Amino acid sequence: MNLINIAGRKRVVIEYVGPQIDGGQFAIKRVPGEKVDVEAHIYCDGHDQISALLYYKHEEDGEWQVANMEECVNDEWSAAFRVEKLGRYVYTVQAWIDHFKTWQQDIFKKYEAGQALTVDLQIGAELLKDVVKRAEGEDKDRLSEALELLEHVRDIDETVLSVTDEKLSEIAQKYPPRNHRVKYDRELKVLVDQPKALFSSWYELFPRSCGEGTEHGTFEDCEKMLGDIAELGFDTVYLPPIHPIGLTHRKGRNNSLVCSEDDPGSPWAIGAKEGGHKAIHRELGTVKSFERLVKAAKEHGLDVAIDLAFQCSPDHPYVEEHPEWFKWRPDGSVQFAENPPKKYEDILPINFETQQWRDLWEELKSVILFWVEKGVRVIRVDNPHTKPFAFWEWVIAEVRKEHPDVVFLAEAFTRPKIMKRLAKIGFDQSYTYFTWRNTRYELQEYVNELTKTDVAEYMRPNFWPNTPDILPEHLQFGGRAAFIARVILAGTLSSNYGLYGPAYELCVSEAVPGKEEYLHSEKYEIKDWDRERSGNLRAVIRRLNRIRRENRSLQQTRNIEFLPTENEAVVCYVKTDEDVENITVTMVNLDPHFKQSTWIHLPIDELGLSHDQPYLMHDLLSDDKYIWHGERNYIELDPHVMPAHILRVRKRLKRETDFDYFM
Repeated sequence: MNLINIAGRKRVVIEYVGPQIDGGQFAIKRVPGEKVDVEAHIYCDGHDQISALLYYKHEEDGEWQVANMEECVNDEWSAAFRVEKLGRYVYTVQAWIDHFKTWQQDIFKKYEAGQALTVDLQIGAELLKDVVKRAEGEDKDRLSEALELLEHVRDIDETVLSVTDEKLSEIAQKYPPRNHRVKYDRELKVLVDQPKALFSSWYELFPRSCGEGTEHGTFEDCEKMLGDIAELGFDTVYLPPIHPIGLTHRKGRNNSLVCSEDDPGSPWAIGAKEGGHKAIHRELGTVKSFERLVKAAKEHGLDVAIDLAFQCSPDHPYVEEHPEWFKWRPDGSVQFAENPPKKYEDILPINFETQQWRDLWEELKSVILFWVEKGVRVIRVDNPHTKPFAFWEWVIAEVRKEHPDVVFLAEAFTRPKIMKRLAKIGFDQSYTYFTWRNTRYELQEYVNELTKTDVAEYMRPNFWPNTPDILPEHLQFGGRAAFIARVILAGTLSSNYGLYGPAYELCVSEAVPGKEEYLHSEKYEIKDWDRERSGNLRAVIRRLNRIRRENRSLQQTRNIEFLPTENEAVVCYVKTDEDVENITVTMVNLDPHFKQSTWIHLPIDELGLSHDQPYLMHDLLSDDKYIWHGERNYIELDPHVMPAHILRVRKRLKRETDFDYFM
């Protein structure tokens, strides 16, 4: 191989451009308006100056947009661009030996040293002529003016100062030489999702429990609750599967293998003689009534999220129509779902290794598109880690071709690398281990992993303190204070959070002994919830969601910084918006039983606060106001009153009595 033909006279090395995921195999993620901070490692031999440009565009655009890159330190360069519309952007970097910039630096040194410059000015003129040939518009005029000064030197001081101006250098950088440029060897991708992928609040409810008493509810009953859910501040109402439920091996109350005639069964046992994944459970309503529900929800500012569970009851039409899509045992029986020693006799897993996998994939894609065409734009996917990664990567991309605004949430409580892989291949949001992170150390370590590593570029966490399947021990034994603390943590640590509705707001804590499962679980029975019951958390949840909506700093996740405290029972963190104007400081007592106090260390320099002047801290939960001084301040949190503060920092307090300014 002739290395000369490969390298030629290209002396610049672009060693790395980021952010990139697995060498550029997968896209990083943003929503419209977000910034992509690009870094590159660029260097060359010798002491010549380098210039570098960031090239970026939406995949549908023909022309590249360009931004100058700045050298930071240690051959590391940076630039940024904003994404404006849904779909995919691509970006890359080009760099070259900038002989004109090198000349600018050298001649200024010689000028300061008082050396003769006649020949050097001639060299500069020749270099600038080459740039002028490529320039356009006003840039060409500005460069031509500088060239005129070099070719007809009247005042040496004026000439040198003019032609070494940094702005002139920036203009020249926009027109790099056609030869000797080095382009990074790949184009990196940005997937731009709809804003809800970044900021959302989910409320899960079973529509069959929306009726009167224990009568089976309908979509019409569910529709009557939409106004209340919206008033609580949620923007997404998530429904477990709404399809016909199988009769064969139907589960009874508390997951019993014995089912009475009145037991409704688990909604996740999908499919009966009435239909499968494109059908509606007859007691809930019809496809038309579901469409009315979706429309009514949008009128309240809500999205209806459906549950996509690709599994079947033994009664699902697929079993008879496509037996090749399932595993059959040597005795002729079908393989039920198992997680030994557990067995799920009411569920059949789909066999994705079938030889007819192409037909299977197309059918499952048609299921998603069926509901998208009914107005659904948010989809929670049940156990995606038990289906092939290749399938999800394909089907999500296929859906996005026509519907780039669909949001997919991966419900996968599984091994970390698998959860991350699902995020890489296209899922917009991800369930997390937040549910089991309780101590300050656990919370900080986990959230820092999600926000301070490359994971932050592709995995958007959605924090849930509970689900119909999971009632964590700290909620079983922590009382009302634990429920308040956990929902505040979920809603302020992450910009996406959700809760399993009435059970959470009513602080339901009865569990199956020795397990993290609800006793009398709604998965297997219709509940009659008294949502106004004494002790409910509706006011707290309403306040939390209002705080999230009104503070930009809480509408993203990657901007979190944990603050030192002098008590392990108190976790504290600060979030700011991009302009460091909206600043929130959240502190939570992790002990649900006892009052805890500590000193908080606030990075006032980074927040633009004065060491000498007081500043106001406005508690958005209680509406109380406190005057703080300096970086170290004392707080107490009584879980029996309120286990948390969400403080809004007010920067411009001029005197300690100046409260009116902030009201």
